[in-house]
Formats: sequence, structure tokens, C-alpha cells
Amino acid sequence: MKFRKSNLNDCKAIYSLICDMENKELAYDMFNEIYQEQVSDCKYYCLVCEHESMVIGVLNMRFEAQLHHAERIAEILEFAVATTCRNMGIGRKMFSQGCQIASDNGCSQIELACNQLRKDTHRFYLREGMHNFHFKFSKRLADDDLRENALGR
Repeated sequence: MKFRKSNLNDCKAIYSLICDMENKELAYDMFNEIYQEQVSDCKYYCLVCEHESMVIGVLNMRFEAQLHHAERIAEILEFAVATTCRNMGIGRKMFSQGCQIASDNGCSQIELACNQLRKDTHRFYLREGMHNFHFKFSKRLADDDLRENALGR
């Protein structure tokens, strides 16, 4: 198992992992465009876990200075491990590496938002020493503002 910064060749593998995590097929063209922008932007760091030349995990973060902290903060935007590779300690190792990368990039804290329905994921983050001190609110700006929380939308 090897951990490394992602590159442009990893896009399709990362796309598959994130579609699986979201339980839906995302628009690949837009995903690829966003991914290419992020790979070349120093405010983002996409860590992958590779096993036998296959990407089996992804942890994508953004680094930014936040006024309400008056510090530089890392935010995990996406974090997924292949279904067949879960419960093997890969997520724990990736999270630890992500924390070190955030610290190395001058961040004093790491944050993330996680859907309320992902109970197993919540337990993982609590085991890793994270705290649930915040609520996150969202609103779709399109006409299809759904009021029911469901994975895969």
C-alpha cells in the first residue's frame, strides 16, 4: 500500500470512488474539469491510497485562511475508500496522513462536513478524535430544492 499526492491520471479512479460514496453517477465532464483545476491549485491536496497500481482510497482537502478562526484551516471535501477495502485500517492511515499534510501546510485545524445519514462514518471520525461541534446547513439554488435527506441525490 502506498500513499501519494494524486495526479491527472487518477481522475477516473477518483471519480469512481466518489460516485460510489455519493451513491450516484456524477457528470464526468464537470467532475474532470473541477479535478484538473484542483490538481494544479496549491490550496488543494488530493491524497490517494494505491494498492497493486489501483487507487483504492481518496482524501481531498482544501487549505484556506478563515476569518472566524484567524488561522489557516484544512477542510476535507471528499474522503472515500473502496467498498472492498474498508475495515482494513486504510481510512485511519489516510486520515492520519491528511492531518500531517494539513499541519505541514500551516493549518491549525482540520474540519469536514458529513451527511447525517452516514452513521458509520460519524463513528469513524469520533474514533479519530474529531468533535461534532457544528451544524451545517445547505440549500439548493435550483428549482429542485429537496427537503428530504437521502444519499444518492
